Amino acid sequence: MDDLNVLRIFVAAAEAGSFATAGTKLGLTRSAVAKAVARLEQRTSTRLFHRTTRVVSLTDEGRALVERCTQTLAELECALDDLAGRRGEPRGVLRMTVPDAYGRLRVLPTLTRFLTEWPGLEADVSFTERSVDVIAEGFDLAIRIGRMGPSEELISRVVAHVRVSLCVSPEYLSRHGEPRSVEDLRHHTCLQFIQRGRRYPWSLRADSGEMTEVNTRARIHFDNAEALRDAVAIGLGIAQLPDFLIEGHLADGRLRRVLEGNEPDPAPIVAIYPTRKHLAPKVRLLIDRLVQAYRDAPASA
Repeated sequence: MDDLNVLRIFVAAAEAGSFATAGTKLGLTRSAVAKAVARLEQRTSTRLFHRTTRVVSLTDEGRALVERCTQTLAELECALDDLAGRRGEPRGVLRMTVPDAYGRLRVLPTLTRFLTEWPGLEADVSFTERSVDVIAEGFDLAIRIGRMGPSEELISRVVAHVRVSLCVSPEYLSRHGEPRSVEDLRHHTCLQFIQRGRRYPWSLRADSGEMTEVNTRARIHFDNAEALRDAVAIGLGIAQLPDFLIEGHLADGRLRRVLEGNEPDPAPIVAIYPTRKHLAPKVRLLIDRLVQAYRDAPASA
């Protein structure tokens, strides 16, 4: 058990790139983390970290070991989860990744209640729009917006749907008028979401009724959805935004929907997790809670 704890401390230090940060995460002092790593280096007769006064970084041997340790610890966590599953109790560490804004506004409240209910459970949560490799990066669960293709290694379950609308401020409408058709968007200032240099076209229902992707000539691009919403609210232009970002702005009149008849079908919110014979209770029960939270939420106007 002591060796197992040392390996956990080593992996935490490798992920954090700092003995102090790893110690804070684990509830240990920086000195305790450094001593554990030193014991592991002595045990393996191998230097695992390059050390400076400010940061630590893995040696080649350290990187090789952390890859092996991460897989081994994940398998041990899975074995413990299977045992706990016989009692139906979520235990251990739940590693999950969620979209930034949706994660904070929709997932975090449910996760907070879930952790309060199950004190034997911990959570490591990554808030990112980045497309992660769930298996390679050791995540138990990922929440993503939009459909995913078939996979032999991953299972997906739709937990919610979100309405996506073209939105604009009253101030913008007073200056530029309201678009009456998809074709009219060519004459308006459009704002677009961008990620890693990739522009995301608007999915809209054409005036003929068919779904189409509209590649607008956007003057400004944003890689943060909340900044995009705020830009629309101050009158910079039109953008396509999900309901969870705009509910309050619609209610107090800061934003208005336009071209509602051209909206796409609601986008699915998908839970993604690795294919396993036994699904850990911590994953299964949290997904169930996310589904229930969506069902219990009041319908958007």
